[in-house]
Amino acid sequence: MTEVVHTPRVFSGIQPSGGLTLGNYLGALKRFAQAQDRGIETIYCMVDLHAITVWQNPDDLRRATRELAAGFIASGIDPEKSILFNQSQVAEHAQLAWIFNCVARMGWLNRMTQFKDKAGKNRENASVGLFAYPNLMAADILVYHATHVPVGEDQKQHLELTRDIATKFNNDFGVDFFPITEPVIEGAATRVMSLRDGSKKMSKSDPSDASRINMTDDADTIAKKIRKAKTDPDALPSESAGLADRPEAKNLVNIYAALADQTVDAVLADVGGKQFSEFKPMLSELAVEKLSPISGEMARLMQDTSEIDRILGLGASKASAIARPILEKTYDIVGMIRSR
Repeated sequence: MTEVVHTPRVFSGIQPSGGLTLGNYLGALKRFAQAQDRGIETIYCMVDLHAITVWQNPDDLRRATRELAAGFIASGIDPEKSILFNQSQVAEHAQLAWIFNCVARMGWLNRMTQFKDKAGKNRENASVGLFAYPNLMAADILVYHATHVPVGEDQKQHLELTRDIATKFNNDFGVDFFPITEPVIEGAATRVMSLRDGSKKMSKSDPSDASRINMTDDADTIAKKIRKAKTDPDALPSESAGLADRPEAKNLVNIYAALADQTVDAVLADVGGKQFSEFKPMLSELAVEKLSPISGEMARLMQDTSEIDRILGLGASKASAIARPILEKTYDIVGMIRSR
């Protein structure tokens, strides 16, 4: 069998459930904007079907989806360079997900740690969608034959499942159809931690607003949150090895490095020996400089949601033009009869 060479293509998505945080920007949006200038096709999605695995107020979901789209655009994702859309407008995602529900094994899904974390002790009352959504995530990726996916550490397990599904499908039907997608994990702050607890990921669901920087925060709020961020009493080290066992210090240095487009070692070469009373104002100034233009542009875009809807509709048409032939070929491989 001749090996199929798949066109390099990047896909990633973010759930529109709650506001964007600094963690979303540094771990995803900033990297998405950089990826679109590397000569590889980039497809970015607001995964609203994933959001409803837990109940969402419909009006809030619509607002959050548009605000997320505004965040993508304000962060530098250009709809002329990248395909930008919301998932529910491209039916092929859900259609391929059903095929993958029949390929994936229960044992694979039972091992997904995020379901255990999100369902908690109320597992029996969790939605079927919450249990099976890794199959939908696999469909999101493979319906475009995406070869690369930027992911955080917490999503690596789901991408491994995507690879398992692609491999099993190809083996079951004796084809070399779906690519074995590669993760892309890079950058100084791919996992931004809470400002109140350096052992926990910065999260929009944390009950404490002081634990995160929201992309809609104004300059004063950003400065206040950084000033009150948890630290330790020791001075900053001059090299990264000195950040071991200092999670809060490591987090703030990582954030500075990512915002400044520097390595952690380069930052520490400049600030080593400084106390946090000196470093925090430096970080605040940098954060305000980098984030204020984004929050301002998001606010401007949200004044005209019809333009956001237009951009998402055009993106959905472009996305479907790629996904439809891949889904149709999948149906042919599986043995579905379709009118021509």
